Amino acid sequence: MSRKMLVIGEARDGVLRNVTFEAIAAAKKVSTDGEIVGVICGADDLEAAGKEMIYYGADRVITVKNDQLKTYTSDGYGQALLAVIDEESPEGIIMGHTAIGKDITPKLASKMESGLISDAIQIEETGENLVFTRPIYSGKAFEKKIITDGLLFATIRPNNIKALERDDSRSGEVTAKSVEMKDLRTVIQDVIRKSTDGVDLSEASIIVAGGRGVKSAEGFEPLEELADVLGAALGASRGACDAGYCDYSLQIGQTGKVVTPDLYIAVGISGAIQHLAGMSNSKIIVAINKDPEANIFNVADYGIVGDLFDVVPKLTEQIKQIKVNA
Repeated sequence: MSRKMLVIGEARDGVLRNVTFEAIAAAKKVSTDGEIVGVICGADDLEAAGKEMIYYGADRVITVKNDQLKTYTSDGYGQALLAVIDEESPEGIIMGHTAIGKDITPKLASKMESGLISDAIQIEETGENLVFTRPIYSGKAFEKKIITDGLLFATIRPNNIKALERDDSRSGEVTAKSVEMKDLRTVIQDVIRKSTDGVDLSEASIIVAGGRGVKSAEGFEPLEELADVLGAALGASRGACDAGYCDYSLQIGQTGKVVTPDLYIAVGISGAIQHLAGMSNSKIIVAINKDPEANIFNVADYGIVGDLFDVVPKLTEQIKQIKVNA
């Protein structure tokens, strides 16, 4: 199937996010022999970011440079992306289902009077049709969608469609485009971030998450050590965040981040439906809880019934020993 596909890349702290490369792989599934055109704005080094997208499968890349695009605003990015879309006239557009993707894509779709498939986790070719699978009802069911006419516009959930292997021998044109910003309603003067260390939660392949069972902010320390040993990101349930044990930036669930890591270790988490909505599609779930009736065990692949303050340090030591002997 041949379609000209536009992949909207995304940078975080000036560096391309991995979901950008997954979006390129998704575009390749949609268009097996059509042109894949990347577009990126907001990266520190746009030329380098463009080449990176080509190494991961894009045929050529358009970089958009403007001082108003250094920090994301839906108004600024919307104008820049619409200018590229109008010029390129793609038959399909793919972007990551991230905070930015969830904000900008419905606005673009509305401006273009197009439909939008959001949060796709799988793309399959069935006969002459492409079938997009997406979770609904907080992950309790799945729906399949087919686009029969018009522009194909979709966002993909991070960590579900594997990126192609990087190939540094690939070459392609990286073109700079200048876009004039008109009548911006929002201008970012300064951004103050909380300093966070460790792995990006939304793209982590391993996550160690704590709930109310950790009992205090200090109770997260054993989890932080386990996460450090595993090279994992640290997460939390809403209960732990509401109790003040950790920052809300770590929250996973229906009102927090939706994650799909290869391994999710739930520690002291009971398994409320709102939390399960954010992590139940993880590939492997390990639950540690002293309550054998906790709901988290109903979705876990492996469960440990015991006191987390006994289990987690022992687990951390065992992993350390395995790494030393490896």
